[in-house]
This record gives sequence, structure tokens and C-alpha cells, in this order.
Amino acid sequence: MEIIVQKFGGTSVGSIERIQNVANRVIEEANNGNKVVVVVSAMGKTTDELVNLAKQISKNPSKREMDMLLTTGEQVSIALLTMALKEKGYDAVSLTGWQAGIETEAVHGNARIMNIDTARIHEHLNEGKIVVVAGFQGITKDQEITTLGRGGSDTTAVALAAALNAKKCDIYTDVTGVFTTDPRYVKKARKLQSISYDEMLELANLGAGVLHPRAVEFAKNYQVQLEVRSSMERERGTVVEEEASMEQNLIVRGIAFEDQVTRVTVQGLPNGLHTLSTIFTTLADHGINVDIIIQSTTNEDTTSLSFSIRTEDLEETLNVLQSHKEILQYATVEHESGLAKVSIVGSGMISNPGVAAEMFKVLAEHGIEVKMVSTSEIKVSTVVQQSKMVAAVEALHEAFQLAEEAADAPVVS
Repeated sequence: MEIIVQKFGGTSVGSIERIQNVANRVIEEANNGNKVVVVVSAMGKTTDELVNLAKQISKNPSKREMDMLLTTGEQVSIALLTMALKEKGYDAVSLTGWQAGIETEAVHGNARIMNIDTARIHEHLNEGKIVVVAGFQGITKDQEITTLGRGGSDTTAVALAAALNAKKCDIYTDVTGVFTTDPRYVKKARKLQSISYDEMLELANLGAGVLHPRAVEFAKNYQVQLEVRSSMERERGTVVEEEASMEQNLIVRGIAFEDQVTRVTVQGLPNGLHTLSTIFTTLADHGINVDIIIQSTTNEDTTSLSFSIRTEDLEETLNVLQSHKEILQYATVEHESGLAKVSIVGSGMISNPGVAAEMFKVLAEHGIEVKMVSTSEIKVSTVVQQSKMVAAVEALHEAFQLAEEAADAPVVS
């Protein structure tokens, strides 16, 4: 008997009716002769509601107590799903993250999994039980409850699949798979039959919300086969694997985008060897995540630095720069909000020069100004006006023919 890990997100367990549907999907897998471990998120908007409750008590609540509060959401889900399975005649047991042996580092709010003791899960599986595990949570060596941050349930599922040496990990969500871009914005977006870990990791990091980057990293490092599929529709999803086995003739595989981007420009910095490390270490020490970076030397003595951040981090970024002005020794700071990042991703770019040039040409033909650029072997990211974001995505989707089925892609039954 093979072990299969299934993960269901908050939307999939958002009501009693949907929990019953999840129970049926779990039973289908058990009836196929597999040992099943299920990871679930909190119901619907439960986590947001818990955060709002905390904010009514404190503007800056303790991170430890926030973890204590937020982990209750998943406990509700695992208990209800286990009850549903039992009512349908299947033996099941629910486990919190710590009961499942998930040990994390001692960081509240965004902990990383350090180790998983699978003994208890194996014991229950060997007894013929379906094991339902709370996602998003774990415990430190000092018995402190922690949460894994955004997308933590995806990470829990993939980490468990790796630790249990599972045959595969199915990520059930409210979409039918990984699309060439977000189908809510681009009607011609097409579901991919497969995608590589590297491509999926880039898309996830660049704003595609279907999988969390940390979960994809886990899958790649431990060679866990993932399949992203719908919890409501009965159809095959998208397989995430080492090398995408289909649609090899596509140079660009997907387009990711995110809004609420701000460009910050620091002018008149001293042109020294340690300038970059000093400014970005200062920002990192305050938890500010910097994305695209452009440096331009104005003369022998000074340099200017532009970088992109999330717009929600702008106020804190400006405060940090102002409070460290004597150390950083810059002249002025300017910023521009109302921007967005649009990125094309595809492993085919490695052997096909000119993809970036084609991207810039398409954007120029549609009157879309490129304000910043960042590249890697398999992606090109551009910062554009937020008002032009969807137009940019649509134009690039059409230019790189992503709406068309690849000629050599076999049909998956």
C-alpha cells in the first residue's frame, strides 16, 4: 500500500457541505487501496477573523499569543473532517501539528520545519486509519507552538510527503491546476498538464498564488511529485515534477504578476565598496523585503540606487532610511507607487536568446513603459504602471502563444 498525502485549502473546507465533499474525496483515495494522510487549512476566512479579533484587543499583539490563537483554526477543520469520515464509516484520527511530530525552529509567525517524527502517523496508518493533520503549525524543542506563515499548509503537506516517503502529494484547491496565467484576469489562460519545479518556483515567487514557494522548494529538494487539482471538479490537474514531460516546445510556460509595487530611489549615496551591503543589511534588519535592484553611478564619488518593495512596506522603508541617514550618507529619497510587476517564466529561455527583447518589443507596441527589469536564466520581470498590468499580461500571453495547446503534448486521461 502506497502513502498518498492530500492537502485541502481553506476554501475547500469553508462549509460543512464542502467538508463533506472533502471527506468523499479522501474516501475515494482510501478505496483505491492507499494509506491516506490529509492536511487541511482553517475553514474559509477563519484565520482573517481570528486576526481581526486580536486587533480588537491589541494593535501589536504578542507573536507567541498570535500563534496560540491562529492554530485553533486548523484544529476546528481537522476535528470536523475526522467526524465526517467516521460518520461515513471510515476510521480516522485528527492530529495537531505537534501531535503529528512537526518540529520547527523557534520563530513565531513564520517558522521553518526542522524535523518530522513520523512514528505516530505511521502507527495510525498501520492501524488502518486515515490521518488528518492540521496544516500551518508545529512546535519547537521547548514545546512552544508556532505557525509556518503564509501558505504554511502547503508546506506542511509537502514536508509530510517527503518525511513519509509518500508516492505523491495532491494539492486540492479552488482551481483545476496551474494555468499559463491567472484565468480570472485573462480568459484565454490555459491549464498546463505539467510544469517543472524550477518554473513553478519562479511563478510562485513572482506572484502566482496557487502554490507557496516554500512548499515547491521542499518538493524539489526531496523529489516529491505534486499535483495541483480541483477539490470540486473531477479532472486531472497539473503535475509539478523535475522536468515537465509535456509541451516542451513552449519557450515561455507562464506569466505571473503582482500589483501594489513601489519603486524607491536613493540618490547621492557614497560610491564605495560597502554601500550596497550597508543599505540592504539595514533594510533586511527591519524585515523589509527588497526585490528588483538597479544601481547607476552618477560620478566618481556618488551613486544612485533604485529598488522595488511592496507598497505596504513604503512607510516603514522611508522611516528606516531617514533614521539611518547619517550612516548611509545619501542625499535624497524619491518613490513612485502605483506600479506592478509582470514576469514571463520558462525553462526554454535558457536555449532561446532574444526572449527578453521580444518581451520589451511587445510591451512597447502596446504603449507600456518598462520602469525596471530583472532577469534570471528562466524568467524576465518588468515593472510597469499598475493601470497597464492586465494589458501587459494579455499582450504577452498572446505574443508567446500561451493560449494554444503545444503540438507535441499528449492527452492525459
